[in-house]
Amino acid sequence: MPDLPVVVIGAGPQGLAAAAHLTERGLDVVVVERGATAAAAVSEWGHVRLFSAWPELTDAAARRLLQPTGWVAPAAGFPTGAEWVSDYLAPLANALGDRVRYGVTVTGVARRGRDKVVASGRKSTPFVVHTVDQDGQDGRILASTVIDASGTWAQPNPAGADGFPAVGESAASDLISYRIPDDVSDLAGSHVVVVGAGHSATHAVLRLSELARREPGTRVTWLLRRGSATNVFGGGAGDELPERAALGSRARKVIDAGIVEVITGFRVAEFAQDAGSLTIVAEDGREISGVAQIFALTGFRPDTSFLREVRIDLDGSLDAVAGIASEIDPNIHSCGSVGATGARQLAQPEQGLFIIGAKSYGRAPTFLALTGYEQVRSVAAHLAGDHEAAARDELVLPDTGVCGGAGGFDAEGGGCCAAPAVLQIGSRPVTVG
Repeated sequence: MPDLPVVVIGAGPQGLAAAAHLTERGLDVVVVERGATAAAAVSEWGHVRLFSAWPELTDAAARRLLQPTGWVAPAAGFPTGAEWVSDYLAPLANALGDRVRYGVTVTGVARRGRDKVVASGRKSTPFVVHTVDQDGQDGRILASTVIDASGTWAQPNPAGADGFPAVGESAASDLISYRIPDDVSDLAGSHVVVVGAGHSATHAVLRLSELARREPGTRVTWLLRRGSATNVFGGGAGDELPERAALGSRARKVIDAGIVEVITGFRVAEFAQDAGSLTIVAEDGREISGVAQIFALTGFRPDTSFLREVRIDLDGSLDAVAGIASEIDPNIHSCGSVGATGARQLAQPEQGLFIIGAKSYGRAPTFLALTGYEQVRSVAAHLAGDHEAAARDELVLPDTGVCGGAGGFDAEGGGCCAAPAVLQIGSRPVTVG
């Protein structure tokens, strides 16, 4: 199928990088993006500052494509999401020109004239990418190869601890947000709860702690499912990304100062509404009452519904690409201890289909932009027939300072690093690293 393009789903950082690599290797590529602009998902968290510096946020082939346009790579600093878009991703999309199509939502991927059951002639049959545009018009794009770089942003995990929405979670949707807040001034004087233990939750807690410092009566509670707060604070001085280390150290300070209350081992089972506020009930019966707003930042999961008519292999635990699952398992690895994953590991049973980027990681939160750029470099080399380059490992990740692994889910200590200490915050002891 030499006359058909490679179709890339998603014009985010990895999708655009994939297009740059494919273009550089002389392959025809079409990028379809459901948003109205490039990196539309990144723009939704544009107010958040990344903990990766500029050198870790741009792709080599993308830089080579941009240089003739007069673009100059930002040399240092830690951009916000909005700056990442305006200073790199949008110019990259512009350089790719009409290869990128906006306002196009992918509704299905299949083999032309064959559902998933049919085996005969499958490998020699083009892909059909089913789409719908912003006017509701259906369309089809024939493709030689499909690269799914659609990410996980549209599929936040619920607050419910068992993976399903907690009882009353849907009914309380007006009081629950699944995004990192920007302006929180309207929450002054109220009780705000953050659920989650990752970097997004830490960002939210720090933003709310600033409000609590300014506005007396503002109460911030941080609910952690694990029995320990150890891993919330990261690798400290051992982290080679200083902004990521700063997140952990700032979180430790606001907890130590009593500005934020941490409750560990709290697994949300139910939300009960009462006169405009919420009571959060844990699986063990504990309750947090008088809550005005909840930020449920418990990670994301991939949407594979539009891949249901092609043959894919995902890990049963992580919903990640099966070929990379053991390399990225957050129970074993931190985002500085994962290995490189390339075309060989990302290949699907459906020949010519690749799932890359954050979506390839499924529910694992250990993804970094550098990892995705290495994925697309390898996949593009493979598609161009440069198998030596595809097999080569060019990934160099900054160390996290965390030895890897999240520790026992129920453990009060947790982790494999240094023994935890205990801070006394008011009447409540909190375990820290």
